Amino acid sequence: MIEIKKIEPTKSNLRRFTQYQIDLYSGNAYYVPPLVSDDVNTLSPDINPAFDFCDAAYYMAYRDGVPVGRIAGIINRQVNERHGTKDARFGFVDFVDDPEVSKALMETVEKWAAEKGMTRLIGPLGFTDLDHEGTLVEGFEELSTMATIYNYPYYSDHFERLGYEKDSDWLEFQMTVPDHIPDKYDRIAEIVKKKFGLKVLKYTSRSRIKKEYGRALFHLVNDAYDGLYQYSHLTDRQIDYYINIYLGLLDLDLVTLVVDKDDQLVGVGISMPSMSKALQKSRGKLFPFGWYHLLKGLKGKNDRVDLLLVAVKKDFQNKGVNALLFQDLIPYYQKRGFRLAESNPEMETNEKVQSQWDYFETRQHRRRRSYKKNLKEKTAEA
Repeated sequence: MIEIKKIEPTKSNLRRFTQYQIDLYSGNAYYVPPLVSDDVNTLSPDINPAFDFCDAAYYMAYRDGVPVGRIAGIINRQVNERHGTKDARFGFVDFVDDPEVSKALMETVEKWAAEKGMTRLIGPLGFTDLDHEGTLVEGFEELSTMATIYNYPYYSDHFERLGYEKDSDWLEFQMTVPDHIPDKYDRIAEIVKKKFGLKVLKYTSRSRIKKEYGRALFHLVNDAYDGLYQYSHLTDRQIDYYINIYLGLLDLDLVTLVVDKDDQLVGVGISMPSMSKALQKSRGKLFPFGWYHLLKGLKGKNDRVDLLLVAVKKDFQNKGVNALLFQDLIPYYQKRGFRLAESNPEMETNEKVQSQWDYFETRQHRRRRSYKKNLKEKTAEA
């Protein structure tokens, strides 16, 4: 018999909630664990400013006292208000290959969502787009990245058996770092610089980039990503939170800003050395020795680079700014010995974004999916 327990969001409970996933994938060569402390902070109402406009509930499934699954239910009121919807999200979901377990978990969140007046459940999604999202449906034998979910192949079968249908897909690409800047990229970059008066900025001081462009960077993300699937606009409190967390970790060689003649930010490209193998060795923990593996991943020899963020202001999209970003970044990739570059998930319908890889040796190696299920009947019954 499956027992579902609601998890109160204390630090110790959230550590166990996060650790369940790490234990489930122990020994899997392709799974990359999150930093436990990061996930605990994300799930903590007292820490994550997304709780200014989100509600959440956490559950774990047990059989004979042994954990066999976990799930979070999330309601993002900001997104619902912007789109006039009554959607709840499910996320942070993992379970053993047992239909009884997945059914119990999903039905628990469906009931919670219906009681909150929601009419549809979608996911896997987090609180915002900076959280992990999308069930992996292709690419199970590809090393995962720190920014994405890895899951066993049976997950999608369980969701579909429970009546969930595809809502949207993301594609991921792996590029071979070229030994020279593609000629067309070079030509486009030079034209764009002259036509629009753009220039590249590089920084050697993290505190200076925070001060001069920290807020502008995240406001640019809001502008560039507005209108994308389930995008949740970052508030000023969230922006300050992410500035303090992430900008201090950047490898500034791998950060490129593009500004106009008035020094207004119009484009940004942020990369970092792949942390996948380092996180595997650390098992998601900084102590006692996890910090050593993570530092080695950042500073040591590494043949992969993760393209964490590429954003261009709407007024400048499709005008060649991406070429300017990569004209600057590729020489740094070559200097650092990166052989492969991993894209972040991109909507399968976003052909304009995908076209930026046309000038590289590229393979589409992963696909992930969000699912939806109508809850109207359950709401009516309630």
